[in-house]
Amino acid sequence: MNILLLIVIVVAIVLAVTGGFVQSLNFLIWVGLVLAVIAIIAFLIRTITGRKSV
Repeated sequence: MNILLLIVIVVAIVLAVTGGFVQSLNFLIWVGLVLAVIAIIAFLIRTITGRKSV
């Protein structure tokens, strides 16, 4: 019975950690998309205004 309880606890910990990683990766994907959109907008503004960066 103690071994079964230990296995359940280990599985629960692994699932909790994995779920946390998935949520943080999902958040990072959204952050990356927002940064990509900002970079595209900045590129378009620089292209339209004709400014050259050194």
